Amino acid sequence: MAAAGIPPAHPDVLVTSRPLDEYCALFGLTRARLAALPGPLLDCPAGAAGLAAEARGLGCRVIAVDPAYALPPPVVADRALAARAAMAAAMAARPRLYPAPRPHRPERYLRSWDRARRLFTADAAAHPEQYVAAALPRLPFADGVFALTLSGYLVFAYPELFGPEHQVAALTELVRVTAADGEVRVQPLHDGRGRRCGHLDPLRYALGERRIASEIRRLPGPVDGRTRRVLVLRAADRRRQAAR
Repeated sequence: MAAAGIPPAHPDVLVTSRPLDEYCALFGLTRARLAALPGPLLDCPAGAAGLAAEARGLGCRVIAVDPAYALPPPVVADRALAARAAMAAAMAARPRLYPAPRPHRPERYLRSWDRARRLFTADAAAHPEQYVAAALPRLPFADGVFALTLSGYLVFAYPELFGPEHQVAALTELVRVTAADGEVRVQPLHDGRGRRCGHLDPLRYALGERRIASEIRRLPGPVDGRTRRVLVLRAADRRRQAAR
């Protein structure tokens, strides 16, 4: 049962277990950049990722947010194991969406998820204060808490759950809790079948009306060389105030 006031994790949303190195590749980050952050990092939604546990070794504090955290960590890990199986099936069914296959490559890739899932289970038990049960578009944090905010595989990945208005509300909330000189990075900008968001320009216009600056940053894929797009958001008004 979900904790009071926390909407339950939607059963169609995969609880993934990505490691730190995959986060760096997906969001265009480095370990050095994470180590140099002047404040905490928000990962929303975090699933059963190893990011919080691994980043601690760099001196970076991560607050992981997911509605699934209303459940005990072992149950979250079980959902992540089911997501691993779903990802394996997706990689086999739609290989064009994933790096060019090599012998045993998908299984080797998914073994990194196994390690991240084990790290999550141990870390969530040892440091429960860093794992917060909450769901977009309402987060239980004050304005400007986080030096960097990451949001992967949710806002655009599930258009049947996040319509345009819900997307704007979710992205606005992520910017609200991010510091004046920080930024929000969101990816992917397509759904689970590789279909790009068809209303990205109107969405960015709506964000601009809320005084949120946006850009599409293109990153080369670390394995297959295919360009990946990341939506980068900043609070325009707060950035001007911080510069004064």
